[in-house]
Amino acid sequence: MKKVTIYSKENCPFCDMAKRLLKEKSVVDINEIQIDVNAEERDNMIKKTGRMTVPQIFIGELHVGGFDDLAKLNRDGKLDELLGL
Repeated sequence: MKKVTIYSKENCPFCDMAKRLLKEKSVVDINEIQIDVNAEERDNMIKKTGRMTVPQIFIGELHVGGFDDLAKLNRDGKLDELLGL
């Protein structure tokens, strides 16, 4: 299974939904980076993704986008392959 990294904020419902979907896919090791407590990580996220909203999700080195993008990958049957399931 590939490493998953999520840039998130506390009390973010879309972040929670993304983590819940990943856990349903048996992803237990999620590297969560909270940008609301670390401005340097927020700047890093913006530089890497070009986006300012959370969550921003990476599977391995691939930036898949936010929760809506993750959910679409799942609906299209592509998420399992990306995760290496």
